[in-house]
Amino acid sequence: MTQDMHPENFKAVYDRFQANVSRFDCGRFCSPLNEGQPVCCDTKHAIPVVDKPEFELLKTRSDLWHKYKPTDANARKIVAELHKGCMAVECKGARFCERDNRTLACRAFPFYPYFDKKGELLGLGTYWIFADRCWLISNMQVVEREFVKEFIDAYEYVFQRDSEEKDAMKRHSASHRRISTRYNKPILLIGKEGGFLKVMPRTAEVRIASARDMVKTGPYKSPRAYARAVKEAGGEMPAQSPFID
Repeated sequence: MTQDMHPENFKAVYDRFQANVSRFDCGRFCSPLNEGQPVCCDTKHAIPVVDKPEFELLKTRSDLWHKYKPTDANARKIVAELHKGCMAVECKGARFCERDNRTLACRAFPFYPYFDKKGELLGLGTYWIFADRCWLISNMQVVEREFVKEFIDAYEYVFQRDSEEKDAMKRHSASHRRISTRYNKPILLIGKEGGFLKVMPRTAEVRIASARDMVKTGPYKSPRAYARAVKEAGGEMPAQSPFID
């Protein structure tokens, strides 16, 4: 990121972006598959990346966060390839979460701001590599409208001050389109004004998505698949069913 984002700007981002993603505690559904730890709170799966001014802000608010130390070759590669203005961080774990002191990456997960080929912000795309582990990606219908509104507001605030971050998200969107074409699967989005959209592979044509486009993935395909995955992971079935209409 550029120096246009300072610690006080990230405070403004946090103030804008406080809504819960849904009324469900989605970590209760993925944690039985991951030794009791929500996937998004486990650096074995997702390493939070912050801009250095954001970390400066967090250090003044809490001792929740510390610099992440890679534990394997893949993690070392991820850290080595970070922009010099960014850093990888790690928290004390989900049990110690302080909601007011979550990073922007934590608040947004598993979503990123999706831009079309013309550079228009259309809505919320998902980090596709987590589709086999993240319950929310298979249940996007539960995402609250207030979350979408605050997500867009927060990122537009950032983009107004940091063109590099905006360009990075445009590149990530383009990469998602290439993946979509490779696997011949549309990209499902939550529209910034509400509803769902799908970006067609190859053409990148944007269409209105229907209920049948809401594909469930991995262990969330069916109750039977989920029960089998929990058993294989040695976890315990949650009290509430992860299969929401």
